[in-house]
Amino acid sequence: MSEDLTEHAHPVLLPGWLAALCRGFAGIGGLVLLAMMLMTVISVTRRTLLGAPIPGDFELVEIGSAIAIFCFLPWCQSTGGNVLVDFFTQRAAPRTNHLLEAVGDLLYLLIAALLMWRMVHGGMEMREYGEQSMVLRIPVWWSFLIIIPAMALLVATCAATMIGHLRKARA
Repeated sequence: MSEDLTEHAHPVLLPGWLAALCRGFAGIGGLVLLAMMLMTVISVTRRTLLGAPIPGDFELVEIGSAIAIFCFLPWCQSTGGNVLVDFFTQRAAPRTNHLLEAVGDLLYLLIAALLMWRMVHGGMEMREYGEQSMVLRIPVWWSFLIIIPAMALLVATCAATMIGHLRKARA
């Protein structure tokens, strides 16, 4: 089990391998974010000094943002970093809060699984039709090679946190 606990009001421990995968994908998202930042600074500097930005910089930011966001989702779920509105439940018993968290995790799990399923089909269609970005002609489906595993990890993380909350509710 992972020793990583957060400031979340009702944290649950995850298996170490799952926490490590979530952390790894967050690292990938961070590197993509860093690359986008550096590219944007270079592009703005080129635009200012030379009158010519990096061609397709907005496309790279668009693709990179999608990758970064999906890579951060499992880490956010694993650390309890999602928005929690506990105004009505802050005085409830821990058991009640864990049950409510489990219900929330189940809903998130179902939504994440549905999105992943549709993304698999969407990515396959984009590959089949050869959809590309406008300026750089980057095949759009390439981003799905990272996004779909990130979504699968989110599904697994939602299942693990749901099980963890159910176990804590029973304890």
